[in-house]
Amino acid sequence: MTAPRAEGNGFPGAAPGSGGPRIAVLGSLDYPDLTDEDTAMIRRLARTALATFRGLGASCEFVETSTPLKDLGDPERVTEYDGLFLLGGGDVHPELYGRGEAVPRTFGVDRRADEFALTAIRAAVDAGRPVLGVCRGSQLINVAFGGTLIPDIEDHRLHRGGPGEPLFVDEKVTVTEGTRLAGLVRDTRLTVRSGHHQAVDRVGGELVAVARADDGVVEATEHPDKWVVGIQWHPEDPAGSQTHRLRLFEGFVAACAQDPQPR
Repeated sequence: MTAPRAEGNGFPGAAPGSGGPRIAVLGSLDYPDLTDEDTAMIRRLARTALATFRGLGASCEFVETSTPLKDLGDPERVTEYDGLFLLGGGDVHPELYGRGEAVPRTFGVDRRADEFALTAIRAAVDAGRPVLGVCRGSQLINVAFGGTLIPDIEDHRLHRGGPGEPLFVDEKVTVTEGTRLAGLVRDTRLTVRSGHHQAVDRVGGELVAVARADDGVVEATEHPDKWVVGIQWHPEDPAGSQTHRLRLFEGFVAACAQDPQPR
């Protein structure tokens, strides 16, 4: 991809790994409304994801999609990689999921980055590449398949901290038995790290909901036939379960190491 590697933006730890499957890691290190605290958190999560992939033998290239960049490159070149991983970040532009009116408490909206990511997701899926998205990445996957989002969860207590509190909370989610996600994490009842005010609303065509919070909010989706998984929580948070993170990432890396799925 022609978008610069993360080390070109002062982000350490993005160098290719030991020659395993090549994963495009897509995200923004600089988007609207960021505070210094937000920036530190985003980089911490991204470092953990990249380090985990490298530890599992994958080679990663970070694809920066921030607004300040003049040229984001060609998103369809994601098909040159063996898999696509989408990090968290700002809110998806509401017009991209059919909300023409203003929505409450939007944060970090970057429509150009959204459109780049949506094109990359569709290209990867069409080429049979595995796709894994967390938080914003999960929401983008749902929108790419024609789904919609809850623009602001009114009763946020299960999903994020309140004003003046840490953003991330420990959240209980139930995973549907027999799904790809259940097979990856080897459990159906998880305690996960969450910090979100948006979530999947209407599940996109071809996708199915495979995990929910105790209040019924969709916490994960997947494609029943293709290797496409979106999870609303943050397995890459160092404060979360390392076991579940490794199981999930290991399954994704293994899928990336296989021959592409037929179209």
